[in-house]
Amino acid sequence: MFRFFFRLVALLSFLILAIASQAQRTPRISPIPLQISGQVRYAQGGRPAEFVLVRVERFAGGVDGEISTDRSGRFMLTGLAPELYVVSIRTPGFRETSQQVDLRQQITDYVQLTLVAEVNGSSSSNHPSVLDANVPQVALAEFEKGRKALLQDNNSAAGILHLENSIRIYPDYFEALLLLGTAYMDQANWQKAEHALMRALTVYPKAANALFALGELYRKQGKDADAERVLLQGLGLENRSWNGHLSLGRVYWNMAGKFSDEAHYKPLLEKSYEQAKLALALKPDLAAAHLLKGDLLFKARRAEDALHAFEEYVQLDPHGELADQTRALIQKIKLALAESKRT
Repeated sequence: MFRFFFRLVALLSFLILAIASQAQRTPRISPIPLQISGQVRYAQGGRPAEFVLVRVERFAGGVDGEISTDRSGRFMLTGLAPELYVVSIRTPGFRETSQQVDLRQQITDYVQLTLVAEVNGSSSSNHPSVLDANVPQVALAEFEKGRKALLQDNNSAAGILHLENSIRIYPDYFEALLLLGTAYMDQANWQKAEHALMRALTVYPKAANALFALGELYRKQGKDADAERVLLQGLGLENRSWNGHLSLGRVYWNMAGKFSDEAHYKPLLEKSYEQAKLALALKPDLAAAHLLKGDLLFKARRAEDALHAFEEYVQLDPHGELADQTRALIQKIKLALAESKRT
């Protein structure tokens, strides 16, 4: 009996070692979406570098994504594989900067990149003038005042005034034009916003962020065809923009609402749903995308799935513009589902 027991223990030990050995040889597949986030700052003054294109490449070769930094200089790419990556920024007038990131043993990493101006750096008409080393200091000073007034002091009138002064001094100041265009959008001054964004695109025709802003401007005006065209152009340049996919999804939702027959609105709703899924794949905590997904599922009479999407939206954005309406809808769906189970 004891001899059998010891043989059994030895056999189990062998099997455990064999499984462990096999696990070490098997590549790790992470069930959790891996991501790289970070921030880009200018070496001089340390201010955040807005609208800078960040590239994430596999060390073994192949680009996994490109994304522009936001107004605080931050960026995030998700849905990555457990690989060794190189995060880099290459911009005219500044030295190339890169940093290695190893996601083989961790699910996320945060990097900080610094833009250092080159000596005798020159600008290019094919790149945003925020990266233009020839921007005059007086124009930069006006831009900084405008940026602070808009983003920190919540003083849109002063912010717009300073940005307009900055552009008068340096008409090709891409960053000032882009920020001015979005400031006009916040005031629903559509004509001036369009003029500023179109001017930014003459300076930098391949600026995906300017195209996304212009597409959102057209969407808010109800110009769905123009919005679709511009947003598709932007996504063709930067397909990993969750805001771009979200805006396009909203455009298709608006288009579908103009038709009463299923043959016309159903394909548009399917396109909208696909864009919502793409946005959430890139940024799972994007509240507005959960709301759009919920609307689409509710329209498709998938009440339980819609309920989950609406609840996710309210959890992520409890004080959002449509949070109260969504809470009321959640209660109605719950009552309807409970009633259907009783009958």
